[in-house]
Amino acid sequence: MAELDQNLQAVSGASELEEIYKERMTLYKQMEALSLIPWEYYAAIDQYERNVRSVRRDIPKKETGVISIYFTPEWWGGYINPNQDDKNPYTIGLYGGMGRDGDGDGYADRNNDKDILYTMSTVLGQFGNDREHIKIMLWEHYKRSKTVDMIIGYAKMFKHYKRLDVIGNAFPMPVRSNHSYRSTFGDRRSFGGRRMHEGTDIFAGYGVPVRATCYGIVELKGWNRLGGWRIGIRDLQNNYHYYAHLGGFSKDVQIGKIVEPGKVIGFVGSSGYGPPGTSGKFPPHLHYGMYKDNGRIEWAFDPYIHLANWERKEWAKLKR
Repeated sequence: MAELDQNLQAVSGASELEEIYKERMTLYKQMEALSLIPWEYYAAIDQYERNVRSVRRDIPKKETGVISIYFTPEWWGGYINPNQDDKNPYTIGLYGGMGRDGDGDGYADRNNDKDILYTMSTVLGQFGNDREHIKIMLWEHYKRSKTVDMIIGYAKMFKHYKRLDVIGNAFPMPVRSNHSYRSTFGDRRSFGGRRMHEGTDIFAGYGVPVRATCYGIVELKGWNRLGGWRIGIRDLQNNYHYYAHLGGFSKDVQIGKIVEPGKVIGFVGSSGYGPPGTSGKFPPHLHYGMYKDNGRIEWAFDPYIHLANWERKEWAKLKR
């Protein structure tokens, strides 16, 4: 499942993508100066909604501009407004719409990047511009705690790196380690009830380092009856990366911590299929799964093609 900005990079070239990042950052910074809401929150919301748009059919694709935040015509213009394409700030306000004119041209256009960001600023800053009040307004807007957590995590990452091009991946084990894997997504599993295998098993010896495959935030760490010791990491493309059956964790990996591709997060084991501490019921391996969130639900998809691609690219770098 290719990601939107990576596809854009392949089609348009790195230089054009750099210009798009630059244009977005300029818009975020302008809105920060106007609203006193830190730019990373606009970047995080925009990134989240860009990812959602790339996988949802009920949300139209963005045809112009560089900002992907979406407002429904009813929300923007007012639910009882007979003109669902209304751009007049006066009549929009008259019908209880939320759309605003952000560039002073006299129109509140939900396809205009500055109008979109300014309107979002009025949503976020209704009660204040600090983190806690922003979280409250994100909940009021999206009505979904997972969405709020993802956006707050993305904002943390953008603030940490101070840039938008936070892109990169790594194979989950050192490529020179002795490991093997094949596509096992969809295979039947019976322990714990009939279920589908939602990932790829990478077989390796006990103690082989397990690495983060992406830039992301650690969302989960601990024990699960089926997965044993496991870690979950959320990346900036709304993907959730799941590492299970670990033999243990790196000491500095904690929930909420930012990780980078290649960061060692644990090591291969055979934990799981029982109460905490159960191990050895199967050969040592890493269960690696990937899940996509579309703003409503999250589903598993086959990570094999990504694993093979990341491994191939790492070998190519080593051979240079």
